Amino acid sequence: MNLLLIGSGGREHALAWKLSASPLCDRLFIAPGNPGTAACGENVALDVADHAAVVTFCRDRAIDLVVVGPEAPLVAGLVDDLAEAGIKAFGPRKAAAQLEGSKAFTKELCREFGIPTAAFARFTDEAAARAHVREAGAPIVVKADGLAAGKGVVVAETVREAEEAIAMMFGGGLGAAGTEVVIEECLVGEEASFFAIADGKTAIPLASAQDHKRVFDGDRGPNTGGMGAYSPAPVMTPALEREVMERIILPTVAGLAARGTPYVGVLYAGLMITAQGPKLIEYNARFGDPECQVLMPRMKSDLVPVMLAACDGMLSDVDVRWWDDAALTVVMATKGYPGAVEKGSVIRGIAEAEALDDVIVFHAGTKDDGGRIVANGGRVLNITATGRTVKEAQTRAYEAVARIDWPEGFCRSDIGWRAVAREEKA
Repeated sequence: MNLLLIGSGGREHALAWKLSASPLCDRLFIAPGNPGTAACGENVALDVADHAAVVTFCRDRAIDLVVVGPEAPLVAGLVDDLAEAGIKAFGPRKAAAQLEGSKAFTKELCREFGIPTAAFARFTDEAAARAHVREAGAPIVVKADGLAAGKGVVVAETVREAEEAIAMMFGGGLGAAGTEVVIEECLVGEEASFFAIADGKTAIPLASAQDHKRVFDGDRGPNTGGMGAYSPAPVMTPALEREVMERIILPTVAGLAARGTPYVGVLYAGLMITAQGPKLIEYNARFGDPECQVLMPRMKSDLVPVMLAACDGMLSDVDVRWWDDAALTVVMATKGYPGAVEKGSVIRGIAEAEALDDVIVFHAGTKDDGGRIVANGGRVLNITATGRTVKEAQTRAYEAVARIDWPEGFCRSDIGWRAVAREEKA
């Protein structure tokens, strides 16, 4: 089979690494890809926002399956346009991708189909939003309705923080994403990420993970796109996973099918495990980043047949197998992230890091500059390791981090701390 993978980040490098290992994969193209994906297939300079160009490429190269990595092309309807051209694509169509594209859409779906989530209110007027926050008090969560590259959620500890977030969003700080805001109660508990794959009619579970959103050690500082992750998440027991499937994932798939907008692709549920049970914080319509970087090394099954079964509505015949080992990834970012960063600093030592057993370095924001690897964004490398325990994976990952020579970069030193503490207590 000829495969086309859409995207350029760490998630896509992890997917390219997994897809290229499939016996079904004859050729893998990545658009636009990065220096890491170039080792897994052929990077192509394709404007993925130009859907007609993507369709033409697929026809010219006899592409059998398109895998869409990031959320923006899904929300923009790339899968719809590929389907109309008779090209098989893994990922939800535009209508179903609103699960990620619109926070309000997802909250209303939860309300309609009885899916447990935080109490919420929607606002298109800044004054009304401010009044609601003053009445409700803090802590409280303010979310931009649309896509905001991981920067559209503010967990406000004070009313003032909430009002500042509201002013920023309505003031255009997040562009069109902030023209409507959703304000939610602040759930208390432990966060976890749970992944499933849906085929429009049903869904099967994949695996769990936990990520670290805050930029600094001890979960301090501003939220980011994710500074590291590990899998599995110890809080997600088999009984809890069954409850999430029965109360959250399957009702979502059934609800969307009942509305006439069936969901095909990865369902990434951001959860809060509360005293009342699991509640949905938000959905993403694709693999997480950096969660994908710890899921792919743990997946024993071939990913390509699973994706094909989802596209063909045949997931009930699929059984996805996983290695028992844990995986952990440490994100190395350019100093200044999540604020403004300077591009172009040289990174050395990647080969030395990957020389360690059970270590993979996934490229996220890198560029090949005449044979040198340079930083080309905020989150730049994902140093990933596996081990019998999270602690073992953590030790290996940080041993690999120590081999990376990049003075302009930084990372957290405590990725996996919660799971390691659990293991040490057990």
